[in-house]
Amino acid sequence: MTHQPQHLSAAHFAPILHTFRRQSPLVHCMTNDVVQNFTANVLLALNASPAMVIDAGEAAEFSRFADALLINVGTLTRERQQAMQAAVTAAREAGTPWTLDPVAVGALTLRSDFCQQLLSQQPAVIRGNASEILALAQQASGGRGVDTLLQADAALDAAQQLAKTCHTLVIVTGEVDYATDGQRVIAITGGSPLMTRVVGTGCALSGVVAGFSALPGDRLMNVAAACQIMALAGGKAAAQAAGPGSFVMAFIDALWTLEVEHEAH
Repeated sequence: MTHQPQHLSAAHFAPILHTFRRQSPLVHCMTNDVVQNFTANVLLALNASPAMVIDAGEAAEFSRFADALLINVGTLTRERQQAMQAAVTAAREAGTPWTLDPVAVGALTLRSDFCQQLLSQQPAVIRGNASEILALAQQASGGRGVDTLLQADAALDAAQQLAKTCHTLVIVTGEVDYATDGQRVIAITGGSPLMTRVVGTGCALSGVVAGFSALPGDRLMNVAAACQIMALAGGKAAAQAAGPGSFVMAFIDALWTLEVEHEAH
């Protein structure tokens, strides 16, 4: 499958960030226990409104009026699986876009089986690393839990095929991120290696992607903008940070102050 990724300057994404901040989407994050606080702070720094509602009854009720839903299976349990399924069903009935983050799929059975079931339920976006996307596409992967031994481009064909088969958008993240609808491919560069040295940057990105998927217009451009904005903030934060601890604070501040027009080349 031909890739021919499109590289867009940060200036392409400036209006999308402005729209996101103005609309302040309500993002229902059913995410893993390790990253809830960080994910909420990232969304708040971008002027979104995060909520972490996890009871099965409440989650279904909440998904009907949230702007977007995130399903992240990082700390999946059978009880949480039922709550997530109820939320997805309610989101679909309400027309709420939902994003799947298939954390460590391919490495463990419960989450692998659950995510395969979810593929038929019309996720608006799937966001994972190369190993997770390869496993979700039922191709060989080189994963080690939440880690991957592969660069994102190793899963680009699988991502395009998954996007076509499931009629969704797929984002593969790595040193370079790729967003595809099965035909178009947008490459997103930037960020910093420090983003892999703190817990939750990928999971928080999925929350941001979920929020951006609710915006009007070209959804592929919108979710690519989410990746670009996180990468720009990561680069800015790394330039100021002494290490992982100060990076986290600088990253949240960078998201709060980011004006992407000024980052355009």
